[in-house]
Amino acid sequence: MRQDNRMPRVLHALLHLDQMDGPATSDQLAGMLNTNPAVVRRTMAGLRDQGFVTSTKGHGGGWLLAKPLSEITLAGIYNALGAPKLFALGYSNDTSECLMEQAANAATAAALAAASETFLHALSSVTMADLADDFEVRLKELGLTPDNYRQSDSAKKAHTGTGH
Repeated sequence: MRQDNRMPRVLHALLHLDQMDGPATSDQLAGMLNTNPAVVRRTMAGLRDQGFVTSTKGHGGGWLLAKPLSEITLAGIYNALGAPKLFALGYSNDTSECLMEQAANAATAAALAAASETFLHALSSVTMADLADDFEVRLKELGLTPDNYRQSDSAKKAHTGTGH
């Protein structure tokens, strides 16, 4: 099963939006995320519908945060992305008449529900501001500031797709 990597990519993009002086175009975000602008527009539209970002058209337009990072939980982003399926596990036949298969399906469903609840609880307790704080700690550990990080070779590679 192919991994769904939209969540970390969106979190990455939102952190960048917070650091920008003005709107970011879909082209700029696509370059940072090593994808194409159409994917960015489609994904960001879902976030706009949930009130996390706004967009403006025309020259000088693009994407902006609609809320402070402290008001955006990872659970909110996960839900805005359509709550992607967490696991490849499932049942072979959810309408089976075999009582053994029903028992196996029930046990699997209960475990998946518990795992999903734990995952959502963990996401609910983390805000985008927490991620921004983690970024700041990582910068300090490397002896960098946001300005010299953006100018560094590693940052340039990371945001052109060659470093991810």
